[in-house]
Amino acid sequence: MSTARRPLGLWMLIALVIGNIIGSGVFVLPAALAPYGAASLIGWGISLGGALMLALVYAWLAQIVPNHGGAYAYARRAFGDRIGFLVAWSYWVCVWSANAAIAVAFAGSLGSVWPAATATPLRSALCALGALWVCTSISLSGVREAGYTAIVTTSLKLVPLIVFGVLGLGWVHASAFHPFNASGLPLVSVASSVAALTLWAFLGLETATVPTGVVRDPQRTVPRATVIGMTIAGLATMLACTVVVGMLPADVLHASAAPMAEAARRTWGSAAGIGIGVVATISCFGALNGWVLLQAQTTLAPALDGLFPKAFARLDGRGTPWFGLLASSILASALIVSNYSRTLVALFTFTILLSTAATLLPYLITVLAWWRIDTHSRRWRRLVAVGALAFSVWALIGTGAETLMWGAVLVLAGLPIYLWQRRSVASLPEG
Repeated sequence: MSTARRPLGLWMLIALVIGNIIGSGVFVLPAALAPYGAASLIGWGISLGGALMLALVYAWLAQIVPNHGGAYAYARRAFGDRIGFLVAWSYWVCVWSANAAIAVAFAGSLGSVWPAATATPLRSALCALGALWVCTSISLSGVREAGYTAIVTTSLKLVPLIVFGVLGLGWVHASAFHPFNASGLPLVSVASSVAALTLWAFLGLETATVPTGVVRDPQRTVPRATVIGMTIAGLATMLACTVVVGMLPADVLHASAAPMAEAARRTWGSAAGIGIGVVATISCFGALNGWVLLQAQTTLAPALDGLFPKAFARLDGRGTPWFGLLASSILASALIVSNYSRTLVALFTFTILLSTAATLLPYLITVLAWWRIDTHSRRWRRLVAVGALAFSVWALIGTGAETLMWGAVLVLAGLPIYLWQRRSVASLPEG
């Protein structure tokens, strides 16, 4: 494929990885972690380590299996069509539910700058829907345009985020971390629950492996973008979130829909709060842009292989899988509308747990696929893979019974489609 048909290079792909990881979580997640107090730091450390190990596994697989589709391609090669479909469907559920969460976080960030925009739950929902469909329009204009948008928005949020984290260290209060375990739950339970929440902030580590069909020199570019992007985004995210927890009282932190902006306002004045609110709004929009691009590419590979309906493989004149893009955005919109009566923090927490549960299954199967595909790997790589596998299982359990139930319902909803597709393929005449 020519360079014109492969518009994503190394820097654009790194920006896409960083942009998809640093999105809503870093700005809103501290509020969801408030009930756990300083004990949340244990979960943060586990999530960062687990995410880095997963990123390495994805990078190794990208060198071996250059197929379009990321985790789906790895699972299908290792275990066949059935498991491949399961991973593709589960990851697709993750992506469009993640877009709902990011759109909600965008509304919360916009509300910190322009309170009237989110004065009621209905207005909040309309703001979230507006952002979602603007990003959908950008992706419909082409992959290159979405990639350029990723570079711009990533630059506008990464630098201010690092500056905030470094400066904020000087205003962290030790009292904010007492009591250490504010929830009173066993530390094992706290660490597991926090790991499930904080993993949301690292979702996107696999971004570079999905659109390989439009990446230049994917076997070299994808692994490098995955590791570089994950490392930069992971460290910046953990630093900023920890600083916010140390700057705000627990009750204020728990109730705030934009805790980072609130911390900046209380510490450096209203102008700083507005500035962080603007950065958070740009960040959420940038992440939403990247994930919307990803949702179109997620369904393309299984559709080309006959595991998803053919409609998902339809491309417009710019090479965009328009049907998959629109179908995903419609489902994300439905999730936002059906839950708009919740508070922004409650809606955000529910949707990130749902999205995390849906993506942990592909993570887990990806690690297992690596074990089957790379049978002659070095010992240290096997140790990393064991850690990634253990982390995936542990975080999946930590999402909780309700989230696992909804995740299972959404995954099982794909079973009729798989059976229909298999029946359609079997009924085709030979030759």
